[in-house]
Amino acid sequence: MDFTFSTEQDDFRRAVRTTLAAEAPSPYVRAMIDDPVGVTPGLWSKMAGLGWLGVLVPESAGGLGLGLLDVVVLQEELGKLPFPGPFVSSAVAATLAARTLCLEELLPDLASGGRRGTVAVEESGVGDPLLGVRATAKADGDGYVLSGSKPVVLDGAAADWALVVADDGDGLATFLLEAPDGEAVPGLDVTRKLARLELDGRRGQRVGPAGDQSALWRRVLDDVGVALCAELVGTAERALELAVEYAKVRVQFDRPIATFQAIKHKAADMLHHLELARVGTHYAAWASDTDSPERERATAMAKGYAGEAAVDVTAESIQIHGGVGFTWDIDCHLLYRRAKQDDLLFGSQGFQRRRLAGLLLD
Repeated sequence: MDFTFSTEQDDFRRAVRTTLAAEAPSPYVRAMIDDPVGVTPGLWSKMAGLGWLGVLVPESAGGLGLGLLDVVVLQEELGKLPFPGPFVSSAVAATLAARTLCLEELLPDLASGGRRGTVAVEESGVGDPLLGVRATAKADGDGYVLSGSKPVVLDGAAADWALVVADDGDGLATFLLEAPDGEAVPGLDVTRKLARLELDGRRGQRVGPAGDQSALWRRVLDDVGVALCAELVGTAERALELAVEYAKVRVQFDRPIATFQAIKHKAADMLHHLELARVGTHYAAWASDTDSPERERATAMAKGYAGEAAVDVTAESIQIHGGVGFTWDIDCHLLYRRAKQDDLLFGSQGFQRRRLAGLLLD
């Protein structure tokens, strides 16, 4: 089976890479660390105009109507920066949720960049994001009153709306919360905006199919996880590039440290981790796009490995850089922070491995 990308996808990658090099160099990424949104309106509009925000939106709703493999192409390039804006929360997570729950009315604004959405799923204390949901919703007149808390919501402070997962007594359901206005909270990844969303007393509109929506959300989280794996691949690739470039010019004992056997071994191990994560991610994206019977296993394998691999690669990049790798002069620590946080989002590697074991035994 040929797992190479198509000519169109290779052209798309080159276009994304060229645009990001011009519009979002390292100084831009660092400037956005202190920005409440994480992206300038001009760049967000440009991303919309290029179709990036609508990759997963059907053409009938103003998007490109493409699949997860195309998101992988985009995410790998964004992960190299690492990109600080709300792309994952809005163009991936919120879009996948709206599409899966048949909320077509939300899709045109997501594709055009006119409004940004996010999802509020994960809570504290449980590896499985869905089994850990303790938030509840009770019917009240023509709406629902929510209670509980969502401690980690991507871009929850600046999003225009959030799709909140809560238990309505019949299982997990989805509630549209306009202007979530979450409280911005610090995270390990300083380039990504997190918020805490307190739900007590907030009113939401139940959306999506009747009954328990757990299976629908499982698919959404799986696909978001694959998109994060692609971002991790890009992050690890950039960390390896930085390490190799530095090793070639850093001289110790009158010769470049790239000639030292220990550095060669580190670089070889880093490449090994990167390529395994890459092939696993590409396979998981293909399995999702084709609805392969192996989709769940492929997703669990990819998310269970890519996080560990990216954390190892980015950490070794810091080690090869030595003391300077810990400073703000080099992007190594930004890449490490992104890898570490992506590993924890939407189901950590520990949960994914336990899940994979269950799927294999069943």
